[in-house]
Amino acid sequence: MSSIAIIGGHGKVALHLARILTGGSHSVGSLIRDPQQRADITAVGATPVIADVENLTSEQLAELLEGYDAVVWSAGAGGGSRERTYAVDRDAAIRSMDAAKLAGMSRYVMVSFKGSRVDHGTPPEDAMFAYYEAKAAADQYLRETDLSWTILGPSTLTQAAASGRIDVGADLPPGEVSRENVAQVIAAVLANPATIGRFIEFNDGRTPIDEAVDAAA
Repeated sequence: MSSIAIIGGHGKVALHLARILTGGSHSVGSLIRDPQQRADITAVGATPVIADVENLTSEQLAELLEGYDAVVWSAGAGGGSRERTYAVDRDAAIRSMDAAKLAGMSRYVMVSFKGSRVDHGTPPEDAMFAYYEAKAAADQYLRETDLSWTILGPSTLTQAAASGRIDVGADLPPGEVSRENVAQVIAAVLANPATIGRFIEFNDGRTPIDEAVDAAA
């Protein structure tokens, strides 16, 4: 059994992930900002950890991450101002990577987006520009750490029930992927050390998730 910290623990992907991991006998600490979300966290078997990651220093966050074996970043500003997008999706994410190192952890899984690259090509006037810039910068920082990282690049997220099947590859056309499938992919890469150092882009598809993850490793 391992112990997993999920940052952004009240998100839809994170709640699915906590349920999957705790059902597999892992222990999960879900970092949330709002204490009123505690009941939703305990309902999926996880332990709520109150943490405003947007405003915590790396050292403060490291204290909360002590004792965990791995961290999953599944947080996000959720739209709004460009300033807050950079503050959460880039700056807080980067501090969490530094915190993982300070806490003595090595395994780090980043939930990003399909096409995340520094040269993503989106024009500045596009409404998604700040998000793409912030995520790409955080992903690049993660690649340059000595953490045992995996970056996941799902396509557009949906509320559909999990099919348990995906297609993987950088050359896939734009598509969709259910949040529950994303959670299953996260669980699969946590269990598969061969995915360390990989950027795995995927849509809902035809291949069972474990097989697809093995092929991408």
